[in-house]
Amino acid sequence: MINKELINPRSIVVVGGSNKTSKPGGNCIRNLLNGGYNGKLYAVNAKETEVQGLKCYQDVKDIPQTDLAIIAVPAAACLDIVKTLTAEKGVKAFIMYTAGFGEESAEGGKLEKEIAEVIDRAKASLIGPNCIGMLNRYHHSLFTLPIPTIDPFGIDMISSSGGTCIFIMESAIRMGLRFNSVWSIGNAAQIGVEDVLEYMDENFNPALDSKIKLLYIESIREPDKLLEHTTSLIRKGCKIAAIKSGTSKSGIRAASSHTGAMANPDLAVEALFRKAGVVRCYSREELATLGAVFTLKELKGKNIAIVTHAGGPAVILTDALSKGGMNIPNLSDTAIAKDLKTKLLPGSSVSNPIDILGTGEPKHLAVAIDYCEKKFKNIDGMAVIFGSPGLTQVYEAYDVLDKKMRTCTKPIFPVLPSVSTALDETDFFVKKGHVNFSDEVGLANALTKILQTPHPLPNNLELKGVDIPVIRRIIDGIPDSGYIAPAYVQSLFKAAGIPMVEELASDKWDEIRDFASRIEYPVAAKVVGPVHKSDVGGVALNIRSEKHLEIEFNRLMEIAGAKAVLVQPMLKGMELFAGAKYEDKFGHIVLCGLGGIFVEIFEDVASGLAPLATEEAISMIRSLRGYKVFKGARGQEGIDENQFARIIVHLSALLRFATEIKELDINPLLATSKGIIAVDARIRIEK
Repeated sequence: MINKELINPRSIVVVGGSNKTSKPGGNCIRNLLNGGYNGKLYAVNAKETEVQGLKCYQDVKDIPQTDLAIIAVPAAACLDIVKTLTAEKGVKAFIMYTAGFGEESAEGGKLEKEIAEVIDRAKASLIGPNCIGMLNRYHHSLFTLPIPTIDPFGIDMISSSGGTCIFIMESAIRMGLRFNSVWSIGNAAQIGVEDVLEYMDENFNPALDSKIKLLYIESIREPDKLLEHTTSLIRKGCKIAAIKSGTSKSGIRAASSHTGAMANPDLAVEALFRKAGVVRCYSREELATLGAVFTLKELKGKNIAIVTHAGGPAVILTDALSKGGMNIPNLSDTAIAKDLKTKLLPGSSVSNPIDILGTGEPKHLAVAIDYCEKKFKNIDGMAVIFGSPGLTQVYEAYDVLDKKMRTCTKPIFPVLPSVSTALDETDFFVKKGHVNFSDEVGLANALTKILQTPHPLPNNLELKGVDIPVIRRIIDGIPDSGYIAPAYVQSLFKAAGIPMVEELASDKWDEIRDFASRIEYPVAAKVVGPVHKSDVGGVALNIRSEKHLEIEFNRLMEIAGAKAVLVQPMLKGMELFAGAKYEDKFGHIVLCGLGGIFVEIFEDVASGLAPLATEEAISMIRSLRGYKVFKGARGQEGIDENQFARIIVHLSALLRFATEIKELDINPLLATSKGIIAVDARIRIEK
């Protein structure tokens, strides 16, 4: 729980307060004093009578009634201190710097749990243990440096790791970012990332609160809670970017299906962030860059103008933006561009990038920006690259840039690369409240990530064409766990409105022969029993006669583990893939992509968190690297992406009402001239 005593305490005691600022308890007091904390501040240290000008108590039993306690003493002493503070001193909030708990040993974990239980019984808040503390506009209860500039409309940062939190702040401060709050949750014995987001969501005031949240997450304990509050905050106008670490494939158990092998925890996180509208990052620098972009006016289109006095960086930025899906429209053929050229130095280029030359003056920078703001109607935003040539100062140019960023309605992204030669000028610019992107590719990557992250959509369950009672009757009638028989798969897909090719599975030759004769040759035959049919030679294609089918039937039935042979008509078309896997805590992760062997070789799959709406499914399809193939490449016929999306949505609805399904593969899902149809599918259930 997060209470007012944690957010805005009237009094704070630092247990382990010290005159030595090299110690957490000492540096914490220095930060509180320098930060202008205006409540009552006490220190406890058995060896001191005064700490940094404050009266120091030798024992926590001697302090006055206090709202917030900051604990900076060895782990073994913490439980008794917490008991005394909750029972006798009315403490309702704790920040515990102390390490040596669950992160270190089982015994430490047990002690951590006992401390949390005492605090819970007292209806008090706990940040930590094993954290660097927290900072907001009321108190600077961090024991580390740097301390960022506090701004009510600065960034809120929540971090699982204290060290990572410090290093993200280092990157962010260098870019010019300001902070509204910093939360280092450490072991999260009581308050985790999800709880902080819940508090921010439920207490959000758009007129007073920051709309930018940066997250570093090591463990998602409650995915539903994280999804609920990130989605809610984004719908209220917030922008959120996050790193989720610890999601590599190392150590993930082998799975028996394509989906099971691919739907690892990382794809679960990807699906969660996509559904919420959270921009995913993979590095500290990237997260800080996203935060800096979020502080600027919103880019409402894809068309960027680049204004520069250095051609090389502008070309690099053009390449990076274009690769990410942004547009750098050619401006040179217009009458407006020709007019602009007359106002720049001879030799200047107005094609886009607009190059005012290395000898261009601040007035030329101003006029180029004005043309992009007022006259080039097809420009949505500007990137301005302006550094020092090493011969003159650039204060005047940066003053122009400052004024234009304040007055232009279109966003301006400043790339000021001379962080050494023009250090003073860059600091002058940043101290006016601006951010700086010293690297143009980092800026481009951030802009394209924002472009590619969908906004959260209404979480509507689309059930048209899905027969829920029939789905439940089929699932309830399946006797055992494991991969279910083809007949059950056919019935479930029919009830869910997922088109599937007509097929028959049987161990009787007469039934197989008669069915093949009815659907007409050529046909395909597959072994039923072994999970990976291709690995055991369990697939025969383009069977064109009854004699050929009989030979293949006998061969397939001799494969170890064979229970039957499945026969279906041979179809031609583009192979697609759809599947799902149940991931603990997250629920069902739905995947889609190119089918056949490509799903294994390229692993070009998009993930979504069930249930899915049509818009979400379409967003997944369009996010694939192979999407151009779906549109029709090199003369090939494209697919009906709306039908593909409907199948994905129906699949997610099936999973919603058949939670016993743990793995599901449709591979291939064949896009034919007559529509998209499931050709081969496997479903594993746990009863």
